[in-house]
Amino acid sequence: MATDMAHIAQLLDATLDAQHHRKAENSLKEEAKKPKYSLVLLSIVSTDAQPAKIRLAAALAFKNFIRHNYVDEDGNYKLPPDEVQTIKQELVGLMISSPSTIQTQLGEAISIIADSDFWERWDTLTKDLVSRLSPTDPKVTNGVLEVAHSIFVRWRPLFQSNELNREILHVVDTFGDAFVQLLAVADQQIEANQANETALKGWLETMSLLIRIFYDLSCQDLPPIIETNLKQITARLHKYLSYTNPLFNDEEDEATPLETLKSDICDALQLYANKYDDDFGEFVPEFTNVVWNVLSSVGPQKRYDILASKALQFLTAVASVPRHSEIFNNEQILGTIVEKVILPNVALRESDIEMFEDEPIEFIRRDLEGSDSDSRRRAATDFLRKLLENSEMLVTQVVFKYINHYLTLGKTDWKAKDTAVYLFLAIAAKGSITAAHGVKTVNSYVNVVDFFAEHIASDLDADAAVEPISKVDAIKYLYTFRSQLNKAQWDNAIQPLIKNLGSSNYVVYTYAAIAVERVLFLTDDQGQHILSRADIEPYAQNLLEHLFALVEKDTSPAKLQENEFLMRCIMRVLIVIREGVLTSGIESILGHLINITNVIKQNPSNPRFYYYHFEAIGAIVRFCSTSPNVDLLSQLWAPFSYIIIEDVTEFVPFVFQIFALLLELSPSKQIPASFKLLIDHILSPTPWETRGNVPPLARFLSAVIPKATQEIVAENKLVPILGIFQRLHEGKKTEQNAYDILEAIVGSFPASVLDPYFPEIIRLVFAKLNANNTDSLKARVARFFHLVSAREGDSGLGTDYFIKQAEAVQEKVFVPFYLTVILPTTSSFARPVDRKLGVISYTKILCDSQQFAHRYQKGWGFTCNNLLDLLKNPPRVAAGFGDEIVNEADVDDIGFGIGFTPLNTCKRGSRDDFPDILEVDKWVGLYMKAANQRHGGAIGKFANERLEPGVQAVLGPYLS
Repeated sequence: MATDMAHIAQLLDATLDAQHHRKAENSLKEEAKKPKYSLVLLSIVSTDAQPAKIRLAAALAFKNFIRHNYVDEDGNYKLPPDEVQTIKQELVGLMISSPSTIQTQLGEAISIIADSDFWERWDTLTKDLVSRLSPTDPKVTNGVLEVAHSIFVRWRPLFQSNELNREILHVVDTFGDAFVQLLAVADQQIEANQANETALKGWLETMSLLIRIFYDLSCQDLPPIIETNLKQITARLHKYLSYTNPLFNDEEDEATPLETLKSDICDALQLYANKYDDDFGEFVPEFTNVVWNVLSSVGPQKRYDILASKALQFLTAVASVPRHSEIFNNEQILGTIVEKVILPNVALRESDIEMFEDEPIEFIRRDLEGSDSDSRRRAATDFLRKLLENSEMLVTQVVFKYINHYLTLGKTDWKAKDTAVYLFLAIAAKGSITAAHGVKTVNSYVNVVDFFAEHIASDLDADAAVEPISKVDAIKYLYTFRSQLNKAQWDNAIQPLIKNLGSSNYVVYTYAAIAVERVLFLTDDQGQHILSRADIEPYAQNLLEHLFALVEKDTSPAKLQENEFLMRCIMRVLIVIREGVLTSGIESILGHLINITNVIKQNPSNPRFYYYHFEAIGAIVRFCSTSPNVDLLSQLWAPFSYIIIEDVTEFVPFVFQIFALLLELSPSKQIPASFKLLIDHILSPTPWETRGNVPPLARFLSAVIPKATQEIVAENKLVPILGIFQRLHEGKKTEQNAYDILEAIVGSFPASVLDPYFPEIIRLVFAKLNANNTDSLKARVARFFHLVSAREGDSGLGTDYFIKQAEAVQEKVFVPFYLTVILPTTSSFARPVDRKLGVISYTKILCDSQQFAHRYQKGWGFTCNNLLDLLKNPPRVAAGFGDEIVNEADVDDIGFGIGFTPLNTCKRGSRDDFPDILEVDKWVGLYMKAANQRHGGAIGKFANERLEPGVQAVLGPYLS
C-alpha cells in the first residue's frame, strides 16, 4: 500500500498542475480500477506528513470516486463488502479530525453514502455520532455535528414519503435527546468562555451547527421532542439574536461566528414562520421586534451582509402570513421600514463599487443570476415586493416619495439616482422576473415606458460624462422590462443598446451583451421573435466581430472563457441569423470559434462559456453544413480530433453531438474518410465509461451505421457494435440509447447479415421486458418490432422474420407479446413519427404476413382495427430538422458537470425511417390495392371473413 500511496500522491499532485493535469487524471482513472483505491485515498487524507494540497486533492478524489463507484443504479454495492465496511468505520472519525477544507469534501462523501445506505444499511451511524459528542471539546463536537448536518440537510428539498418519515423518526429517536442536552451545554460553555476568544468561537460554531440541525429536524414535520422543548429552544434563539460581545467588534469584512449564528437563527425562524404558524405564531411578534432591532443595529460592513439578508428574509416570511402582515399595513410604519430598512440595504456601498471596478464578472453574476440570493439588495427588494403584494397602492405612494426625492438629488449625485432607479425597479415589477421575458406584469400605479423616457433614456444614449453604473442601470432597466416594450419601441432602442457594446467598461459592455441576447430571444404571445433575422442581419457582421474581439482580448485560457455572457450573445446572434451567417463572414466567424476552441481545450474552466461556445458552432453546422461553399468537417476536424484523442472530458460530448449532426445533415450516402478513423475509437469500451459520453456516442454511432454498412460488414464490426448495444441495454439510464443503435442496425442491414445475431437480440429484449416492464421500454420495443415488420421486402426482414426468430427463442411467445405489448403500446404512441411507423408496419402485416394470413386469423382482425384507429388522424411527419431551434428552451437551469448536456442547436428530429412516404393514408390505400391484386383478392376476402361489417365499411375505401 505504501508504494501505491506514494504513486497516487504523485498523480494527485500532478492534477494540480495546469500543464500535466489531463495526463494525471487519466492515470488516476486507471488506478481507480484497482482494488482498495478508495482506502489508499483515505490513507493519504489521514497522513499529516502529506502536504495540505495533496490531502485536499485526495479528499476530493475520494468524494468523486464514491459518487461514481459506490453503488449502481439499483443501489447495489459496486465495491467489495469489506471495502464498504472499512470506509464506514474510518470515514466519520477521519472527517472529525481533519482540517475544515477537507471536512467539507469528506462531509459530502458521507452525504453521498448516506443517500444509498442511511439509515437501514448504516443504522449504527447516528448512535456512533452521539457517542462521539464532547461536552468539553468544541472541535470534536463540531466535527460530529458537521457530519450529522451533512446527512440531515438532504431532507430539506425532499417531498414527504413514508420512507423519509421513518428515517427522520429513527434520527429523532437516537439523536433528539442528545440534541436538546447539547443546546444547554453549548449555552453554558458560551457563558463560561465570554472572555476566551478561541473557546468562544468554537462554542458559537457549535450553537450554529445545532441551529442548522434544528432546521434539518423540523424541515418536514415538527418532531415531538422539539414541540415539547419549543419554549426553551425559542428562548435560546431570542437570547443569541440579541447577544453581543466586544471580542468581535474589530472585524470589518468577514462574518464572525456571532453573525453566522444569528443568520442561522433567522433561517430557522423563517422556516417556522412559514410552516408552523399554529405552534410558533405566538412568538412571531416578539421575534419580529428582535429581528427589526438586529437590522437597525448592523452597519454597512460586509461582515453583516448575510445576517442582514437573512433577517430581511424572516420579515418577508412574516409579511407572507395574513394574520401577521397587518402590522406592516400602515403609512407611518411603511415609511419607517423604507427609511430604516429598505434604503440602507439597497443603497450602493463602497464594497459594491469596489467589486464593480475590481471583480466585474463577479458583480454581474451576483446582480443578474440570483447568486446574490444572500445579498442585502436582493433581500430588501423581496421584502418590499411582499409588502407591495399586500397593499399595492399604499406601498407605491410611500416609496414614490423616496424615488422622487432621490431623483432630485440624482441630478448632481449619480449614487442617489442609482438608488431611485433601483427602488423603481423594485416596486414596478410584479411576480417573478423570468429568464425568458423579464417582467411580465407591472404595478398598475406606475408607467415603465414614461419613466424610462423621462429619467433613463438619456443615460443609455449619452457618449460621455455618464458614470458607468448609470449606464448599467439604463441597460438593466431595458433588460428587466423588455416585455413591456413593443416592436416599434425596440426598433428605436436596439441601436443605442448595441452601441454600448463599444464601451471601454467591462460591466457596461457585458450588460449590453446580456440585454441584446435576451432581446433576440424575446418572443410575443404568438411565439414570434420581437426582433427577427431581417432586423438584426444588417448589424450582425460588425456585432459578431466586436463580440469576438471582446472575448479574445486576453488569450490566457482562464481569462478568455471568463465571460460567458459575451459567448451567449454570439450564440444567440448566430441562431437568429441562421443561414445569414453565410453572408456575414462565415470564414472569419468559424476562425474565431476554432481559435477559441484551441485555447480553452488546454484547460476548460467555465462550463457555461464552453456550453454556449459549442452551441454557437452547432448553429453554424445546423444552418450552413449543406452549403456547397463551406466544408465544415475539414475545418473542425483538427481541433475536434485533438479533443477526442486527448480525451478532453468536458468537451467530448459536445464534439460527438456536432459530428453526429454533420453526418445526419450530409446528403452523401457514404461516411467521410476522416470519420472512418473514429469508428475503432468509439467501438472500444473506454469512451463509453464516462456517463456523459453515452448519449452523444450512441447518436454518432447511429448516424455512422447507415453510411458505413459495407465497412462494418467487411471489417466484422457488427459484433462490437452489438456488444455496445448489449452493454447500454443493461442500464436503466442507457436503455433508450441502446434502442437508438438497435434501430440503426435493423434499419441498415438485411436479414442475411443479421441472421446470426437476431436470436440473441430478441432474447435480450424479452429478458429486459420481463425484468423492467416500463412504458418507455415498451414504446422502444414496439418501435423496434414495427421497424423490422415494416422492412418487409428486399431486406428479407418483415413480420414473419420476427415471428420465426422470436419463436426460436421461446415457443408460442409471439401471441402474448403482440397482444400485451405491441397492440396497446402502439395505440398510445404520441409522436407522429412513431404512429407513422405503426401504420406502415400494420399495413404490411395485413398485406404480406403469411403467419397473420393463416395462423393468426384473429390477430389479423385486431391489427386491422388498430390500423384504422391510427388512420382516424393520419400522422403527418415534418420533413427535416424543422425550425424548433429558434424557440429552444432557455439554458439557465441546465445542470453542468458530470452528466450529459444536450446542445439545442444539435437537437435531432425524430427518426423517420420512411421519409419518402409523405401522406401515409394515401400510401396505405395504394399499398393495399396493389397487395390485394398481387394476392388474387385475398386481402378483400380476409376483410369480409374476419371483420365486423362496420369495420369493413371503414376499410373499404382503402381496398376499392
